[in-house]
Amino acid sequence: MSTTRTAWSTASRGAPSRFDVIAFVLVLGLLAFFAAASKGVMAPISSLDVTPVSLDPWRLPYLVARSTLRMLAALSLSLLFTFTYATWAAKSPRAGRILIPVLDVLQSIPILTFLSVTLVFFMSLAPGRVLGAEIAAVFVIFTSQAWNMAFSFYQSLRTVPNELTEAARSFRLSSWSRFWRLEVPFGMPPLVWNMMMSMSGGWFFVVASEAISVGPTTVTLPGIGAYIDLAIRQKDLHAVSYAILAMLCVILIYDQLLFRPLVAWSDRFRFDSEPGAPVPSSWVLDALAGSRLIARALRRLRGFGRMLGAAVRVAPGSMSSDAAAANAENLDRIATGTVACLLGLAVWQAARFLAPDLGLHDLLSTLGLGAITAVRVFALIALASLVWVPVGIYVGLRPKVARVVQPVAQFLAAFPNNLLFPFAVAAIVAFKLNANIWLSPLMILGTQWYILFNVVAGASAMPGEMRHVSNNFHVKGWLWWRKIALPAVMPFYVTGAITASGGSWNAAIVAEVASWGDEHLAATGLGSYIANATTDGDFHRIVLGTVTMCFYVLLINRLLWRPLYYYAERKFRLS
Repeated sequence: MSTTRTAWSTASRGAPSRFDVIAFVLVLGLLAFFAAASKGVMAPISSLDVTPVSLDPWRLPYLVARSTLRMLAALSLSLLFTFTYATWAAKSPRAGRILIPVLDVLQSIPILTFLSVTLVFFMSLAPGRVLGAEIAAVFVIFTSQAWNMAFSFYQSLRTVPNELTEAARSFRLSSWSRFWRLEVPFGMPPLVWNMMMSMSGGWFFVVASEAISVGPTTVTLPGIGAYIDLAIRQKDLHAVSYAILAMLCVILIYDQLLFRPLVAWSDRFRFDSEPGAPVPSSWVLDALAGSRLIARALRRLRGFGRMLGAAVRVAPGSMSSDAAAANAENLDRIATGTVACLLGLAVWQAARFLAPDLGLHDLLSTLGLGAITAVRVFALIALASLVWVPVGIYVGLRPKVARVVQPVAQFLAAFPNNLLFPFAVAAIVAFKLNANIWLSPLMILGTQWYILFNVVAGASAMPGEMRHVSNNFHVKGWLWWRKIALPAVMPFYVTGAITASGGSWNAAIVAEVASWGDEHLAATGLGSYIANATTDGDFHRIVLGTVTMCFYVLLINRLLWRPLYYYAERKFRLS
């Protein structure tokens, strides 16, 4: 960190910097990547049929670049959504009572349902062009990334220590300044870990977003997801191996170029930092920090930020603080009322849509399937918690171990479970196993990492005083876990468990139905119900299954996860 700060100081003074060439190459390479990956976006939609996805391994770099560009676009939208939606929910108790349940519902809506409802709309934004399908794919990936980032930032805003809030009041920071100087820095370390999880978890749904099939409408975009889908349908194990190797390479690249610099940068915002403690480092961050070109660009960006802050800040004397607070309160009431009305309208429209064609028997049958899936989700979350909470605490308390585990966990989280389906189907068929039991683990393989990443973030943020006190009093064994470790990570664990639970419901859509060539297996549950309805293009059953899934997720969150979250927030707050 001292090297980075020295480099920033040198660059800001305009002295020659040996990092200028490296920074120039990185920026030029980034521009070249965006130019190459965006090629063909404005082409006619018919071009997708002229140049279909093939299993030629030499095409994989281009396909991976297209998928990565979609992932980065979705991650940018998710970050914007996080800073607006989560902040509104955390700052306004009135809005939070509506927005958080809505977020629970949104994370439980299956990806296939988003596709079914939005595909035609997004393709109509750019009629006859690939751009429309690209927007639909980015939106689908966004729905797999945004929710856990919003939950993480919401949790950080709710647990800002009182002494930091009092310091902001003492310095009379405006709401805009307090947000960027206090709240965003405080929430940045766990948010970075959740951004990693979002980027990695998004790969799980790349297949669904690039190989789009809803009823008679089929669109296949060039990308690693479409490549995997074709390899599975053609039972080509060599192509599957090439896809795994390509995934490993791209994850290592964006770990070095994106997430490792973010982790090193966000470490400066830790609430508790001990002198002499090892800090994460990044050669990319050091190179950018030492570049005069980057320093100049950052000075201009800071100037623009100050101008924007001055624009949104209320001019002195133009409005009293009481009047400004009254205006904000009225705006909050109007916005919250609008969201409540839209939510009620959506429920009413869904009831009108379902009532003429579906009866009580369909509703009871779907509720029964939802109960079966709920049992699977509960069992899998419990097993994942028993495994990953101790591992996450161990890794989070050891920065050197975290630097080694981080890329490995990213790869495992990004590994598309679809690539495991061939082995699962082959084993179930060969050993005549029960698909209702042995397909279930596929639901948690992609979502268990939410628990691990959040617990790692919580353990790494544990105040040094807690560790020193436990060492001085020789607190060890189960007493250490019960009084030190588990209370320190509890708010983070609950955030991870909420997102893992919602993600498991979503993953049921692809996990309860597995295929390998002509072999098709299905487990009884709500996920297979929605998947089959999507394949048949039966929108009534799609909507009924989605509403049922939202009902279960909302009920479980209201009765279990939210009370546990508020208890952890009150009981284990840092201040």
